[in-house]
Amino acid sequence: MTPPPPPPPPLGRSRNKDGFAFDPALDDTELAGVRDALVQGRWGESRTLLARTGRDWDRRGHRLVVLGMEPNSAAWAEEWRLAEPDSVDAAALYACAKVFRALRGKEDPAAAREVCRAAARMYPADPSPWLALLILARHTGTDEERLQIFDQVRGRHREHHHAHHLMTACLAEHQQGDRDDPFHEVYDFAAWAAEQAPADSPLCALPVIAHTERYRVLAHAGIEPRDPTRSGHWKSRRARQVMKAAFDWWLEWGYEEHPRRLVDLNFLAHAKYHEGRPWEAAALFHRIGRHATKEPWSYPDRDPRKTYRAAHAAATGGTDIR
Repeated sequence: MTPPPPPPPPLGRSRNKDGFAFDPALDDTELAGVRDALVQGRWGESRTLLARTGRDWDRRGHRLVVLGMEPNSAAWAEEWRLAEPDSVDAAALYACAKVFRALRGKEDPAAAREVCRAAARMYPADPSPWLALLILARHTGTDEERLQIFDQVRGRHREHHHAHHLMTACLAEHQQGDRDDPFHEVYDFAAWAAEQAPADSPLCALPVIAHTERYRVLAHAGIEPRDPTRSGHWKSRRARQVMKAAFDWWLEWGYEEHPRRLVDLNFLAHAKYHEGRPWEAAALFHRIGRHATKEPWSYPDRDPRKTYRAAHAAATGGTDIR
């Protein structure tokens, strides 16, 4: 396979006039630099980064997904794989890149699935190829397939952050009737995962993710207002209990070292703001800084930049995003 010629040096994903950028690398500056090198065809930096990441499965999955998102990643990962056919890191990156090509309609999903399974066979302990399969199944698979793949991820890393978020989003989309079910399965799933996790695990915040994903589905269905500021979804007794528990957990534990903690902080800030507790949201915005995430500020189909900027300004009194 002949890789494409390298593009001009990337301009990077620097701050814009709002002070923030929706960068999936979040605050992993090392990952962002390696991604820019990969865009230019320098896969040696990816090899070094992934080797150093080791068996930190959440960080490994995060880094592979971000690297695999780039349009030319599959070509450069294939070059690496041909140079080092026994490299489990090259195989995992190639699998992730193939999945994102399939999601962009540039690859047969069946071929992407086979590449993922081949990578999984090369490194049986690694949940990352199964994470890639779950990302693909999120859009192309059945409920049974998603559950089977999720079980494969969880069997390798019981607290896999990204996989639990994906399953939460999938389960939230099961909708019957014209109202929210307070006993919906996604709420049970999130509560179960939080209860099973250690006290310091970020999965303790998963009930907030479930609540927000249900809002997305209900708003798309016309059951909740499409403007979350007009929705009562955040003000029920159960919602308040869930959000208080998550905020109290954050105050106690903080989990500053988790590679995807900023995803949770964005969901929690979004929930606290719409609950009508701007002072708590402001504390979360301070920790988020410029690392905003498109979800959930885009829910259900809104401009995430505008909604994030407006919520940040209202909660913080117009303090600059830093």
